[in-house]
Amino acid sequence: MLPYTNHSEKLEKIKTGELSLNENVNSFLKRIEEQKDLNAFNFVFGKEALKEADRIDEKIKTGKAGKLAGMVIGIKDVLSIKDKPATCSSNILKYFNSVYTATAVQKLIDEDAIIIGKTNCDEFAMGSSNENSAFGPALNPFDKARVPGGSSGGSAVAVAANLCDTALGTDTGGSVRQPASFCGVYGFKPTYGRISRYGLTAFASSFDTIGAFGRNTKDISLLVEIMSGKDERDSTSSNKNVPEIVNKLNASDRKFRIGIAIEYFGEGINEEVKRENEKLIDELMKRGFNINYINLPHLEYAIATYYILTTAEASSNLSRYDGARYGHRSKEKLPLQDMYKASRSEGFGSEVKRRIMLGTYVLSHGYYDAYYIKAQKVRRQIKNDFDEAFKKVDLILTPTTPTTAFKLGEKSSDPLEMYLNDIFTTSANLAGIPGINIPIGKDANGLPIGTQLLANQFDELSLLQMSYIIEQDILK
Repeated sequence: MLPYTNHSEKLEKIKTGELSLNENVNSFLKRIEEQKDLNAFNFVFGKEALKEADRIDEKIKTGKAGKLAGMVIGIKDVLSIKDKPATCSSNILKYFNSVYTATAVQKLIDEDAIIIGKTNCDEFAMGSSNENSAFGPALNPFDKARVPGGSSGGSAVAVAANLCDTALGTDTGGSVRQPASFCGVYGFKPTYGRISRYGLTAFASSFDTIGAFGRNTKDISLLVEIMSGKDERDSTSSNKNVPEIVNKLNASDRKFRIGIAIEYFGEGINEEVKRENEKLIDELMKRGFNINYINLPHLEYAIATYYILTTAEASSNLSRYDGARYGHRSKEKLPLQDMYKASRSEGFGSEVKRRIMLGTYVLSHGYYDAYYIKAQKVRRQIKNDFDEAFKKVDLILTPTTPTTAFKLGEKSSDPLEMYLNDIFTTSANLAGIPGINIPIGKDANGLPIGTQLLANQFDELSLLQMSYIIEQDILK
């Protein structure tokens, strides 16, 4: 256990001398080494982190420190930090160092956060289990025989195992919320465009978002507030006003209208996951929240739509990795086209190859209209369903995942079964709306169970206010 519950408490202890920032960073580094078998980190920046701790400690003493002074953060290895490795957990980028820093990461550094390392993930963020990493799988700290979820599994493990204070992940179809659920931590996905994607290695550009993991709502709210905002280097980032969040978290007198979509509680959901979520719904009803049962009629098409569109975008985005400009290049002496093929065959893992081939297929002549265009139309229908729902409710509550964490290797041989693990999370990315996982309990095996809250576009404030209510008033 850490000697503080959130960042504001940590900062206060540093100011009073009760906590040494250098010792705090050292304790994280020691834990990372002791729990190396969890494989949460691809790279650890120990010397730099300790040096930063001393520099920031002086700023705290002189009252000149930023809002995140002393917060120790892990960064998913698909986000760029200048002069640091940016491998995306792939052999094709094994020796690549970034030449610039991602906007979201730079905003944290500017507020005196300490970056302790780059976390493990599925290769190019493609996966639901963190088993598709060139660095090997990260392990669930609650049961090392089980997956932590993916693709941001390393970040979820790092927070759950107290290897850092918070961590950044990315969420393309649930890659923050699903591992957060499996590892029993809070995991937040913003509205598409709320946080700049500049410096995020693209998987599916119209879906990718940068999110955050934490042990409480307050720390996540702080990260979201700082990272949000327009960025001229990302044309898809929104210029919508970023509301004050941290100081408005306490909204215990606000009785949100909460929608329960019956589609999320049907066939295929684990009974313990269903029961814990229903217990929470009952508790909210007792406390006077307006519970409305709603329909999202096109939800059944979400998984198919998601995998058609994201693989199409991935096949386009990953075409740049050809061995000619940067990254892995085959050592065989071959003609140009053969060199491309050999470099990509050697550098990419099996899941990435599978998605590139699927995406190339749905974009090919004769199939483009039948698959890609049709999927875009269905995406619009799914978005319309959410638009209609949010006319009646403020938030939607669902289970985050249909099951708790599954065993390593259990679904590796069946891609379809693995893809179905994202069944409750992909719809938020298709609609571009924000979502959060809240840990609400455990199953009979002691594995975490999560609930998911979804809000309308750019209503992160309501989402985090409700998360704070559940955390402070219901779960305690």
